[in-house]
Amino acid sequence: MLDSGDQITGRVDLPLWLMHGLMLLAAVIVSSSFTVGEAITHGLDPAVLLLVRYSLAVLCLAPVMILNHGLGLPTLRQLAGYGMISASTVAFFWCMFEALRYTTALNTSVIFTLVPGISGIYSAVFLGERLGRNRLLALLFGMFGAIWVIFRGDINRLLTMDVNYGDLLFLAGCFMMAAYPPLVKHFHQRESMVVMTFWVLATGIVWLLLLSFPQLENVDWRGVESMVWGGIVYLAIFSTIITFYLTHIATIHLGPTRVLAYSYFYPSFVLVIDWVMGKGLPPAVILPGVLVVTMATVVLQSGVARIRRM
Repeated sequence: MLDSGDQITGRVDLPLWLMHGLMLLAAVIVSSSFTVGEAITHGLDPAVLLLVRYSLAVLCLAPVMILNHGLGLPTLRQLAGYGMISASTVAFFWCMFEALRYTTALNTSVIFTLVPGISGIYSAVFLGERLGRNRLLALLFGMFGAIWVIFRGDINRLLTMDVNYGDLLFLAGCFMMAAYPPLVKHFHQRESMVVMTFWVLATGIVWLLLLSFPQLENVDWRGVESMVWGGIVYLAIFSTIITFYLTHIATIHLGPTRVLAYSYFYPSFVLVIDWVMGKGLPPAVILPGVLVVTMATVVLQSGVARIRRM
């Protein structure tokens, strides 16, 4: 039961191995969402697809929320906080699904490794989090590895800024997603992670209704392929409810930068997932960049003697 996570709200200390194990699980799930998203993004308009995904996630989480916490409404301040958190995720996911129409799952997973660096800057400025020399160097190396992949290791493409529309759009989404962990840490008021996850998803539906309203009347619901529906169900349950919940827990205990550092595993996991699905391996020239961003997370996670009590 998710309710067992009621104690995981910053009121108790948790074993270091458990928190990192949860984030590793979340990293695997999120990595798979890039591949799933690439497969289904042409089946529905991105905003409509996300509206269905968030709505299904809220419906699945609602019984747990009602049984364990009731349906008490949050205060206006809490609601505003949840709305700001969901705005960052909605903007990111819309950019992700739209970008996957023009680029690959591997490219998006590598570009996402820029998020910890951006988020680290946000956290340093707005939360006063100290990065330290080693973590700062790791963030810089991670960003270098991402740039290597984006421009295929070609200095001429970098100098001429030869980048496709999908990569550029997803990069814009990453600037929005980078605000997500700092916002969670700032607005969390020791409420259950179930409560926070539920209301973040619920306020996300409001944003998505505004975003998708012009397209809703033109959707051919009967023409949507079963594979698309299956992908949406997977994304709603695993890549939305479970990863949101795990990320909320870990952000309170580990801090925004270390949580997002797990995104450095995404390219390697996407490579493995694509290989298992028979898509083969990418061009060898981009593999050094993938290796650099994967190794960067080891430095970012080092030096944590214990999980801080928030």
